[in-house]
Amino acid sequence: MPYILGKKIEMTQIFENGKVVPVTLVAAGPCFVAQIKTNSKDKYEAVQIGFEKKKANRIKKSEKGKEYKFLKEFRANAENLKVGEEINVAVFNVGDKVKVSGVSKGKGFQGAVKKWGFHGRNATHGVKHEHRTVGSVGSTDPARVFPGKKMPGRMGAGRVSVKNLTVAKVDAENNLIALKGAIPGRRGSLVEIRG
Repeated sequence: MPYILGKKIEMTQIFENGKVVPVTLVAAGPCFVAQIKTNSKDKYEAVQIGFEKKKANRIKKSEKGKEYKFLKEFRANAENLKVGEEINVAVFNVGDKVKVSGVSKGKGFQGAVKKWGFHGRNATHGVKHEHRTVGSVGSTDPARVFPGKKMPGRMGAGRVSVKNLTVAKVDAENNLIALKGAIPGRRGSLVEIRG
């Protein structure tokens, strides 16, 4: 199962058979194997990979061996990998289906109509109050609001995964990968790509 870390660049479009296809460009890798976890030692199998090396003067003594800005762990068998080995976009091929995970754009404090898709109140017939409010939130008998009630609050800035995205182009020379469709996050945000 191939995997890599990258940074979202932007959305653009390419042409396939005379049709416009929306794609997202990702500057993926090169990543390096930072640690290999095994069943015998760690009780599970995983590969920890690092992306973007820190400057030498930025590494503290306590961070020795963690000279990467971003470290992520992928649950995978690492029989044929060694610590320090490079992983680049060449592990993916055009047409591969991938899963992309990242942190979605933060949208700040939003009302229930935008955040949860609530209907809102009637706009006519004597409604004197705000039309986009939640309305009654607690029933009369327990005299409290139940946990988990959908209310206004902060929206976005959470981990989102998108499955079954198709790899449109791979440019191993410039460490670029083009994925059909949109992926979570703002420009420059970290994304994980799994095969």
